[in-house]
Amino acid sequence: MARAMWNGAISFGLVSIPVKLYSATERQTVRFNQIDTRSGSRVRQKRVSDADGTDVPAEAIAKGYELASGSFVVVSDDELAGLDPAASRTIDLIEFVDQASIDPIFYDSAYYLAPDKATLKPYVLLLRAMTESDKVGIARVVMRGKEYLCAIRPQGEKLLLSTMLYADEIRDASEIAELDAVAGIELTEKELAMANQLIASLDGTFDASEFHDTHREKVLDLIERKAAGDEAIRPAVAAAQEDTVIDLMAALEASVAEAKKTRKRHPTRRTA
Repeated sequence: MARAMWNGAISFGLVSIPVKLYSATERQTVRFNQIDTRSGSRVRQKRVSDADGTDVPAEAIAKGYELASGSFVVVSDDELAGLDPAASRTIDLIEFVDQASIDPIFYDSAYYLAPDKATLKPYVLLLRAMTESDKVGIARVVMRGKEYLCAIRPQGEKLLLSTMLYADEIRDASEIAELDAVAGIELTEKELAMANQLIASLDGTFDASEFHDTHREKVLDLIERKAAGDEAIRPAVAAAQEDTVIDLMAALEASVAEAKKTRKRHPTRRTA
């Protein structure tokens, strides 16, 4: 069973709705340890001083912020703790905004908001009202000594909380020189019509269960085979790709034709 990582309440106006926070995601990363191939033992990392290469004991280690000059400003844990936001058990709703007004780039980690069994009605009331109005609640919450900006949005019969990035954490696209050339490109009506036809031929309804991390599956299969004693595994070598000049219209027409063939072979992927 999932375990709640935070208990508190959604607060707005004079309304308080008790909730529990559960992580909505679970990374399925294949993790490796560093191994000494000579002995098969695990390699441990040490903390050593840049000055003389000697081991540094834990009690002698502090946090340091590097300045442009290369020197460091040392900050103690107590000094940082004094700046922590006051511990709170409330998710303070600030405002409600249109869902379409939030660029998905601002969303970070997702969490399920579960209701307290004794106060289901206020939870359902907020859920239904936000669903009907298609609104997202912008709020602040303190978790693990840090204050987060977050968004509360309805998802079916539950509320979902997503922590959000701040505006200064989004990289300015003007830093990417290649994007400057996009505005000056001209397209013909035929090219645009063919591109729209390709999009229409690939139209579908997103079903996350149809997609798998095939690389992770291959890695796990490799591990299972090696654990079973199969040492005769040879990595596949990808064929080198040659640089080619693309005929845009020819590529679009071929893509549309291929998409139509695929739909005929897999009719269940068609949408109503």
